[in-house]
Amino acid sequence: MTANQSAVHAPIFALQNVVLDRRSAGTSFQLAVPNLSIHQGEKIALIGESGCGKSTLLDLLTFIAQPSTADVFQFHPSSATTAVAIDQCWRRRRLNQLGDLRKRHIGYVMQTGGLLPYLTVYDNINLSRRILNQPQDNSVEELAAQLGLTRHLSKRPTMLSVGERQRIAIGRALAHQPAIVIADEPTASVDPFAAEKIMSLLIELAEARHITVIIASHAWRHIKRLQLRRLAHHTQRSADGLLAQTVVNG
Repeated sequence: MTANQSAVHAPIFALQNVVLDRRSAGTSFQLAVPNLSIHQGEKIALIGESGCGKSTLLDLLTFIAQPSTADVFQFHPSSATTAVAIDQCWRRRRLNQLGDLRKRHIGYVMQTGGLLPYLTVYDNINLSRRILNQPQDNSVEELAAQLGLTRHLSKRPTMLSVGERQRIAIGRALAHQPAIVIADEPTASVDPFAAEKIMSLLIELAEARHITVIIASHAWRHIKRLQLRRLAHHTQRSADGLLAQTVVNG
């Protein structure tokens, strides 16, 4: 196998024995990841109720939270780049490098959209491209058409429904063509019918662009229908309730 072929098949995320400890008000939570490998183009689901560590894992994978310990934590966003040792970036306080990786290679869909209310729909979708100084072309208009947002491009988000705002958030996450889109409960604020449409649209657009998708959700029905690969996780709590640990593998 050539070096280029090896790069193509390298996982976008490779984690081994990564642990994150959090303590607050006398209680402790530990997220342990003995082994996790995610490849480019995969569609991944982390299913569970609130408090099981879904958001904590997303914070690790978006380089927002620093692992307490890690044997291996590599990020390989494309075949054209070399793998980055994320754990070493944290230890050496290379925060600007982590920020650049996040900005360039990751799109994020928040539970509530996280849109800027003073920007138009067009400018919200274009925000990720503008930050990266990507050239002006028809990317935003084409994406808006796929999302059913063309007639809303000059409006402010507050003029639109919750479901429409979530579609704008999906557009913003995809617009700069990231390697990964991470969505944290992206349909929690909408009704089940709208949730199904939004989730299907996200997966369809990501597949067309060969973008890896990682979704944290408690909506098992939607995840099962879309045939996402589910990460295995197990949560246990101490008898006194002061310590909780979630172990994730996949």
